[in-house]
Amino acid sequence: MERINKNPRALDVVEIGELGQILKTADDKLETVQKGLNDYLESKRGLFPRFFFLSNEELLEILSETKEPLRVQPHLKKCFEGVNGLKFDEEKKIHGMYSIEGEYVPFTRVIDPIASKGAVEDWLVQVEDVMIKSVKQSVEQCYQDYQKKSREKWVLCWPGQPILTVGMMFWTMHAEEAMKKSGVAGLA
Repeated sequence: MERINKNPRALDVVEIGELGQILKTADDKLETVQKGLNDYLESKRGLFPRFFFLSNEELLEILSETKEPLRVQPHLKKCFEGVNGLKFDEEKKIHGMYSIEGEYVPFTRVIDPIASKGAVEDWLVQVEDVMIKSVKQSVEQCYQDYQKKSREKWVLCWPGQPILTVGMMFWTMHAEEAMKKSGVAGLA
């Protein structure tokens, strides 16, 4: 290759006898490296299936930044629908999540990515688990708060998802009660 760099004229390059074998060997090595890389990425996707929503390049970027959990932020939108970011403190511990609209849901427990010792997929599995528990807790608290406040005040106290969920629950209960009393006419 050094000879080609020094003299890149096509007629001179064609005369290099071992060039074909050099290129074939390089291609074989590249293929081996690509297969190994794909196997590695697939193993990471097996540990955290939401990685399937990311391209190989995006996943490599995340995996290469194992000591810097804040670098995962730009890719969260592809892994978790409706999540725009995580709330990190100065020690890089995670306390909650933000929606695209800026609504905040605190986590039921703090996640420490540093404790995973560079295994991004480990702490993201923890984040996924605590997200589910936190949204559930938020919906339960929102449900309990529904009958304590006027609807106008209640709507301003909670993020959108719990409001929609609890609002639909109460609408359904009221609709069922009305239908039990008056049939379909009770809905009017």
